[in-house]
Amino acid sequence: MTVDDNFSVRFWGVRGSIPCPGPATVRYGGNTSCLEVRCGGSSIILDAGSGIRELGNAMMENGPVDTDILFTHTHFDHIVGLPFFAPLYCADNALRMWAGHLLPEHCLEDVLCEMLVAPLFPIPMDIMAAKKDFNDFQCGETLPLKCGAVVKTGPLNHPNGATGYRIEFGGRSICYVTDTEHVEGELDKNIIDLIAGADIFIYDCTYTEEEYPKYKGWGHSTWQAGVALADAANVGTFVVFHHEPTHDDAFMDAVAKQAQAKRPGTVVAQEGMVLTP
Repeated sequence: MTVDDNFSVRFWGVRGSIPCPGPATVRYGGNTSCLEVRCGGSSIILDAGSGIRELGNAMMENGPVDTDILFTHTHFDHIVGLPFFAPLYCADNALRMWAGHLLPEHCLEDVLCEMLVAPLFPIPMDIMAAKKDFNDFQCGETLPLKCGAVVKTGPLNHPNGATGYRIEFGGRSICYVTDTEHVEGELDKNIIDLIAGADIFIYDCTYTEEEYPKYKGWGHSTWQAGVALADAANVGTFVVFHHEPTHDDAFMDAVAKQAQAKRPGTVVAQEGMVLTP
C-alpha cells in the first residue's frame, strides 16, 4: 500500500456523555468521541469530543493542517474539545466544518460560536486565527470534500437530530453511526442503507440490552442491536463505540467477550486503536 491509497481510522475518543479518564478506564480510554480517518495524505475528523485535543497536538507536529471536521451532532460531549484543538489557533491552517442536523432552525457557525462566549469561554471563535468554513447540509446529501473521499450521509434517531457518515475511498468504506437509538424488534432502514456492505461499521453501543429499558428515549443503542444491523447489512468489521461513562475496563472486557461470541471479529473501540479496511 502506498501513501496515496492509505485508508484507516484512528480512535482518539471513544466515550459518550462526559469524559471519564482515570485508573478504571485506562485501557479503553476516557475521552469523548473523536475519530481520525486517513485518506491518502489527508485527514477527515469525525466529531470534536475531548479526544480532539490530543489529535490536534499530533497534527501540529506535521506542518500546516488542512482538514474537514464532520459533526454527528452538537451535543456537548461531541464538541467540548473544539476550543482546545490547537490547529484552530494557527493562521496557516484551514478547517472546514460540517453538520447535517441543524437546518432550518439553526446553523453550525452560530451554534459553535454561542459556546465560545463569555462567561463560558474567554476566546471567541472569530479571533481564532485558522481559516474556518462552516457548512450546513441536509442528511442524505453526499459531501464534496477536498480530499477526494466520497462521504454519504443519513439521518439518525437522536434528540435534536444527528447524522451518520459513510466514507468511501479507494474502493473501501468506513461507517460512523453514533448517536442513535434503535426501535425494538426493527432494523433502521436509514442505517441499513448507509452501511450496506461496509468494510468497517462503528456504532453507538452505549448500553447493554439489559440496561436499555432504563434509558429508553435517551437516543442511544446497544451492542446487540449493532450486531443485528451489522449482520443484516453484511458489513465486515463491527466496532462497539460510545462507551457509557460508568462502564469501566472490566465491564468493557465482558462486553468484548460477549460481542465477539455473538459476532466473531467484533472489535471494542479503544483510544489509540487504528483499523484499516
